This record gives sequence, structure tokens and C-alpha cells, in this order.
Amino acid sequence: MTSATPIRLLQRAWYASSFDVFSAQSEDEIVGHLTQQSNHAIELTQRDAWLAEIELLRRWLKGRNGTLLLEFNIPRMGLRADAVLVIAGFIVILEFKVGDSTVGQGALNQVWQYALDTKNFHEPSHRLPIIPVLVPTGLAVSEPAAPSYASDWVSDPIALAPQQVPGLLDELSQRFSSPIDSDAWQAGRYRPTPTIIEAARHLYAQHDVADIVRTEADATNLTDTAHRLETLIQQAQRHDEKLICFVTGVPGAGKTLVGLNLATARRDIGDSHAVFLSGNGPLVSVLCEALTRDDVRRRRQAGESVTKASASKPIKAFIQNVHHFRDEALRAAQAPVDRIVIFDEAQRAWNLQKTTLFMRQKKNQPNFNRSEPEFLIETMDRHKGWAVIVCLVGGGQEIHTGEAGIGVWIDACRERFPHWRLCLSDQLLEAEYGAGEPLRRARAGTQTELYRDLHLSVSMRSFRADSVSAFVKALLDEDQDAARNALSHFNDRYPIAITRDLNAAKQWLKRQARANERYGLLSSSKAMRLKPYAVDVRLAADPIHYFLAEREDVRSSFYLEECATEFQVQGLELDWACAAWDADLRMTSTGWRHYDFAGSRWKNIHSTENQRNLKNAYRVLLTRARQGMVIFVPAGDEEDATRAPGYYAETFDYLQGLGLCVI
Repeated sequence: MTSATPIRLLQRAWYASSFDVFSAQSEDEIVGHLTQQSNHAIELTQRDAWLAEIELLRRWLKGRNGTLLLEFNIPRMGLRADAVLVIAGFIVILEFKVGDSTVGQGALNQVWQYALDTKNFHEPSHRLPIIPVLVPTGLAVSEPAAPSYASDWVSDPIALAPQQVPGLLDELSQRFSSPIDSDAWQAGRYRPTPTIIEAARHLYAQHDVADIVRTEADATNLTDTAHRLETLIQQAQRHDEKLICFVTGVPGAGKTLVGLNLATARRDIGDSHAVFLSGNGPLVSVLCEALTRDDVRRRRQAGESVTKASASKPIKAFIQNVHHFRDEALRAAQAPVDRIVIFDEAQRAWNLQKTTLFMRQKKNQPNFNRSEPEFLIETMDRHKGWAVIVCLVGGGQEIHTGEAGIGVWIDACRERFPHWRLCLSDQLLEAEYGAGEPLRRARAGTQTELYRDLHLSVSMRSFRADSVSAFVKALLDEDQDAARNALSHFNDRYPIAITRDLNAAKQWLKRQARANERYGLLSSSKAMRLKPYAVDVRLAADPIHYFLAEREDVRSSFYLEECATEFQVQGLELDWACAAWDADLRMTSTGWRHYDFAGSRWKNIHSTENQRNLKNAYRVLLTRARQGMVIFVPAGDEEDATRAPGYYAETFDYLQGLGLCVI
């Protein structure tokens, strides 16, 4: 008798079949399917683990109806769940630990994260109960805990001995009986929204940007922007011309991801080599460290002998600090090796005054008379033939003094490099980008073109609520009606709480975070009077440890002892955040007031540039969280003149009046 034919294998799973077909097939057939899909030699230990899992699954699934998927890909994590059971009314995700007799918290978190990512990013799973189950095959039988479900119907992870799994399936089948179209579930869109660290890892491993981001209906997406940039680069090559592109986007929309996608895709293309440049030191450090660790792990798993130092060299070649690129241009008069340069947060490049002062004091260049944008364009203009500059532009994110803004880039092209073609996002005219008058002058020329798909309009950071950035903008603009309206559209999916108690805020974070979701404490760099709460912004958090260390490391964000400021977190993100709000930015009867702490008292900030920078610092802090946040506003202390209750009361009342939940 010939064996039954399995359901067509899907790319997402190495093996997929109905329970009946699975039961009819031999172990060799099933292992053969898995091996064929693996694309590499299978070690004996892996084969033995599969055989043990198959034996258990045969016993558990006998007489049941449903679909089994083995080695199911979880795209955002780059990992595979051992098994997924699609049964009428619910989904079970199984992680086996063959031979283990104990339950590790790391293993529980792993299968829990599989369930959360499936819930959040797989469209057909949004409304289904998902139960993550850890099965250490040597675990002794004990009284199992009943599944406990969060509001999104993902249960807490359960650890079971093998003989307890059938009982769980019986219980779930009685509770959840609505039919599931297995084919539709498997074919459903799985569009993850990765953190910038996860995205960089995937891109460096040669995945396409379309594979790691979700699609937004009726919104310009990353793929459109990536295609537009590639088209413009190809035009520059064909016509042997120089052009500069400006990509705009709301906070968290994926501007950095677009740049990384372009840099990774072209890092090994000879004359078309691209480099990703950023003046954001923490972002460069964290990305380089994360990519190096991941590359070493993957290569060692493949049996290659590799050191961290050797793995880091090519990574540092395509992700660089913009100031290192600038300094190299001072040392040599020839064109750089890179034909394509991507400048992240281009609006933060230094203006003429800051650049000339730095060059005179630090680089022994007393006659230097160019802004940083002008010098960077001049450097790329050394190329004979074509060259492309891509400027990634964030609106309302200037947080340093001496930042040039985007207008200086445009004026430099118009006045000194008129042969450069300007390809601009059509959103650059918006006030928040500060390019109004220079852009109007540039548009009068023939070398300026506007493109709608060079703007990213939807935030991916807050994947549960695209309008968080609009809420934060309205909050800071004192547009209370717009803030309340924005909040009403997401407050059931993206919680924002306020409190006067920092301990309550920390406990809220810990309750909200599940599995490996990262949380942390944030505050403005001018928040000098949070020290009574053990929040000292003068002790800068190390961003590598803060964002990459595990929860057991006291230097990690998980410990809630290190506080990161806008300078450490801009461009990076957390799943859950506590933003500590000090008296540097205060709501008053006349609107926001801006303060700096000097000596032993608060002083008014009179400079409009510094006022803008302080407000933007809070914009950065309030847009770091992907899933929700709590804002801590101290009650103050009547016995401390620097922490008078009145410094904080109106700010808290203003936030509460917007409809934020008080805890």
C-alpha cells in the first residue's frame, strides 16, 4: 500500500500535513521531508530529536483532526518552533527539550515569544487563542496549571510532561470548538515588525526588507521607498550623474531600516558599494555589536572557526560613524571608495558655526569654512562620474545644539553643487522638517524633483497603534483635542499610563512585559532632580549593555537601574518604557516652560533652539516604546525648593486631562 501524500510543503514550515497523513507516513518519510527542507547536513543529534518528537506526536494526535507543522519559521526572531498544532478553535505551539528533566525559564520564554510573535504579526492568528507549551521529555508528572490567558488570548507558557499533553488537548478542544480553515491559516500574511536591531540582523543575513516588515493598507510602505531609491541609483549609474535623495518619515516609520537595507544589499557590489553613516554613536555601537555577535553565532553553528574581531571588520566597513568618514576625507584628497553614502538623521549634521569651531579646536584646521553637509557633499563630489547621497530625515528630532537642519543640505547643493540633482520627499515642505525657504528656492531650479514615495507615513515602532507619534506630537503641541482623538484610536491596544509613584511604574512595566519583551527606564538629559528617586542622568547608560544584555545583567535595561536619555535611545527602541518626567519641561497656565538646572536651581531656557531641543528630547522619549508606556511625574517635595510640588502638578494634570490612565 502506498503511503498517503502530504499536504504541499510551505516555505514557512519544513513539514506540513494533516494529522491523518502524518499518522500514515513512516518516520523515514517525515525525517526525509525535514532534511530536504533544511538545506544543510543534519547532525545525528538533530535526527534523534526529530524521531523522539515524531513518536510523541503520533501518540498525542491519534484520532484527532487538525494540521501539524514541524520546524515552523518565526520570521521576526529568525528561529523555528519545533511544532505547531492547528486544531479547531485554537493554536498550540510546542517546544521540545528532548532528554531534559527540568524546566528552564529561558526555554519557557522562548516558546512564549513564539506565541506572542505569531499573535502580533500573523493576521489569521489575531483572534485565535494561542497556547505555548514546553515539553521536557524527561520531566516528571506534576499537577499542571490551567492555562491563564491575557487579554489578547495568548496563554502563559505551560511546561508539561509528555503524558500530560493529551489531557491539555482534550481540555482545549472542549473549550474552543470554532472551526479553523487550516489552509487559510497557513497562507495568511505573516508580516512582522522587527526592532531595528532585529531588522539589521536579518538584512545582514541577506534577507530582503520585504520579508521582515508588514504591509500597511493605504500607506506608503518601506518596499515602495526602497524600490524608488534603487531606481534613482540605477538612473544615476546609467546617466553618469550625481544626485542626492531626501527620505522623510514619522518617528519609527523605518527610515533607518530603509538605509540599512540599501547598505546591506550593496555592501559587496564593487563600484556600487554603499556605506551607512550615522552621527548617532549609540546606534552605530549597538548595531555593530549586535551584528557581530549574530554573525559569530551563525558561523560557529555552521562549524566555522571565527573570532569576534574578524567578524566585526566587514560590519564596521558598511556601518560607520559619520564623523570617522568626515575625518578620513580630511586626510586624503581622493574620492572615497563608496559611490553611495546613506546619512542617517541627516538633519542632525553640524552647521557652519559648530563645524568650524570643532575643526579649529580639535582638528587643527583654522581656515575651515564649511558646514558638515557642505563638506560631505564636497567629499562625494570628488568622484568622477556618478555618485549618490541618501539623506534620511526625521522631523522634530533635533536634540543637539549646532544641528544644521535639512535646509543647509539643500542650500549647499543649490549654491556650490548645482550639477547635483535633488530628489526630495514631497513632505519636506512640512514645518517640522525646517526646510521651507531653502526648499522653495531649490524648487525654482530645474534640478529638483519631488517624490511621494520618498516619505514613510506610518510608524512601525508602535506596531499595535500607528497613531502614537501623532498623539505625542499633539501632546507636545498642546493640541488637546487632537491628542484625545489620537488616543481614542489606540488606547485599547497600546496602553499609556501615568503615575506619581516610580515603584508603581516599574511594577507596571514588569506586569506588562511577557517572554523576552524588553523594558527600560528613560529620562531627559536635563532631568537633574530625579536623583532622590535613584535616577541620575549624569551617569550615562552604556547602550550596548542597556539594549543587548540579558535580564540577569545588572547593566541591562531590565534591571531598571540604568536610565537612558534621549542621546542613548534615539533611533533605538524598547517594547515597554517608563518615561520619567522632571521639572525641565513644565506645563503652566501659559503653556510649556523650559528649564535647565545649573548649580542649585532651575533657570529659564531663553534660546529658541534650546527650547526646541528640549521639547524634541521628550518627543524622542515618548516614541521609544513599541507596545506601551508609563509616564512617571513626581509629586515633588515641599521641603526641597528644587522639587516644589507646583513644578510638577500642572504637567500631571495636563496628561491626566488627555485621558491617560492613572495608576
